[in-house]
Amino acid sequence: MPYSSSDPRPPRPSEVGRSIWGGAPLPPIPERVLDGIPGFIAWLALLLSIASAVAFPLTLMLAAALVASYTAFRFFLAGIANAIGIRRIKEWESIDWYRKYLQDKTPASLDWDSVHHLVIIPIYNESMKILIRTLDQLSLQENAQSQISVLLAMEAAEPDSYQKAQSLHRQYAAHFANIYFTVHPRGLIGEMQCKSANLAWAVNRFFENIVNEEGLNIDHYVLTTMDADTRWHEKHFAALTYHFAINEDRHRTFWQAPIRYHGNIWQVNPLMRIINTYATAFELAYLAAPWWMAMPMSSYSLSLRLLEQSGNWDTDVIADEWHMMIKAYFATGGQVQLQHIYLPFLADSTTGSNIFESIKNRYSQTLRHAWGSKEVGYMLAKLIENPQVLSFASFKLLLRIAHDILLAGAGWIILTVGSQLPVFFHPKIAPVKVDGLLDAGDKFAYVLEGLSSSHPAWLLLAISGIVMLVLVVVFQVQDYRIRPPRVSPYTLAESVMELLSIPFMLVLTLFVVALPTLVAQTRLLLGIPLQFIVTDKSMDK
Repeated sequence: MPYSSSDPRPPRPSEVGRSIWGGAPLPPIPERVLDGIPGFIAWLALLLSIASAVAFPLTLMLAAALVASYTAFRFFLAGIANAIGIRRIKEWESIDWYRKYLQDKTPASLDWDSVHHLVIIPIYNESMKILIRTLDQLSLQENAQSQISVLLAMEAAEPDSYQKAQSLHRQYAAHFANIYFTVHPRGLIGEMQCKSANLAWAVNRFFENIVNEEGLNIDHYVLTTMDADTRWHEKHFAALTYHFAINEDRHRTFWQAPIRYHGNIWQVNPLMRIINTYATAFELAYLAAPWWMAMPMSSYSLSLRLLEQSGNWDTDVIADEWHMMIKAYFATGGQVQLQHIYLPFLADSTTGSNIFESIKNRYSQTLRHAWGSKEVGYMLAKLIENPQVLSFASFKLLLRIAHDILLAGAGWIILTVGSQLPVFFHPKIAPVKVDGLLDAGDKFAYVLEGLSSSHPAWLLLAISGIVMLVLVVVFQVQDYRIRPPRVSPYTLAESVMELLSIPFMLVLTLFVVALPTLVAQTRLLLGIPLQFIVTDKSMDK
């Protein structure tokens, strides 16, 4: 039940689990069966790779080389797209969005002042320090006091959540048009303990107690859901107001800004910063590249009308962003689109008291993110249920969803096992012998001769590895230039550790990307549930 700045009464009890859309139906049987596809493919890839390493080693090597070549080419495209994205961000930061609105508006455009933003912040065990930092930054948005309403989506599972919400309401009531809060009960039937269930509850209460009672025109409302540590660019909501008002397809559109994992970058272990560099680069690349399809991620926006048409968030989904995009796609008959907002927002990264704690926390976060593997089955189930939506665009969306999921699972297995295990069973196929390398006068020439005279797969693997290493360095340089300033200078130990993170990236990605992805896909295959876990993120000093 929302707590309104214009109504200081405590929330009223409401019917448990009631939805204005009648509640989400249970998942169809095909969806539950299809959930296991990524895990099945990953384990099939592992078994075939082991068998092929014994029986067809060179064939397996070639398959691994092709995966490596594709990955290197993908890195190359990401480097180009990342540079394009950085340039577009600079252009967008210089725009006066209200002036641009006056120049570009048409008779079909909404009035600037009629656009209203509902910003939902799901909160579970977040510190007051982080929440105050988030709301302080949000209050800097243009017209925050007249056009932005904040809905704090609290969890009853958190002790003192009600008191925390009341305290934040008192502090920020004057900074926004409205500030509301809901408290999501725990243990509702058919729900997981996840952000998506909290969002669904909050939106239902908003409709019941604000929209219906006050007769709001939801056609003028754009809803933004954000993580509790998200810090928006100061021009973000002005740009969003412009695009929502101008775009005639506003009720069939998602809006996404690029993520920069720099919110607490100087508290992240230096060895782990390379993972954030990689993630930041690819998130921007997916948005900026015309050859890739962007998807909503972490904090994003859509119209309240589109959310209603799509049936609200589902209450048993961990990867809410992609799931909502798929729901909206089928709710609109395949007409939904994503529009870019090239104004980056800051997000915090996982931390830890030491490198082992940092790896453990990052592993847990990736395990939760990798639960998005479930969306391959969900997309296939929706296509089966809605054959009238079958089109090239539908298969393009399916390919986009499956691509990263299969590449991180089965693709990683083929690349890793396929490039190592054949040599274990057949040492003679190695292009370079240890004793020969030790005896060679010119070791570099010996290695080149071995690669050039051996199976082409070895040369492809070597070239792909060098290309990826070079591009990781490029990503690192690009990331250095956009990181927030440091309070204190680099120490020698920190500099050495961050440099060492580049050659150690393969090992790090094994533990914090590949393994949790495979575990998540295996759990989905076996039907083992996963609960939403908040990972440790420290504040900037």
